[in-house]
Amino acid sequence: MHPDVITVDVLEGYALLLTFANGEKRIFSVEPYLDRGIFRELRDPAYFRSVRAISGFVSWPHEQDFSPDTLYLKSVPATLPKALP
Repeated sequence: MHPDVITVDVLEGYALLLTFANGEKRIFSVEPYLDRGIFRELRDPAYFRSVRAISGFVSWPHEQDFSPDTLYLKSVPATLPKALP
């Protein structure tokens, strides 16, 4: 089991900057999921920015979410872009 997400910031290019409970910062690209079922709604930039860290997951208002395991395993260590306002 991987650490929970405690904060999430939106980056350019449908990416998320995640801070995990162990202090690691990692970048997760949502782009590979944007053509799949319920994730299509995430293509709307305003809706994409509505993401929140909830109970260790990242989630959007219409119940799209990613588990801490997926987020950790499919992300890379953060060393790059700034968060969008």
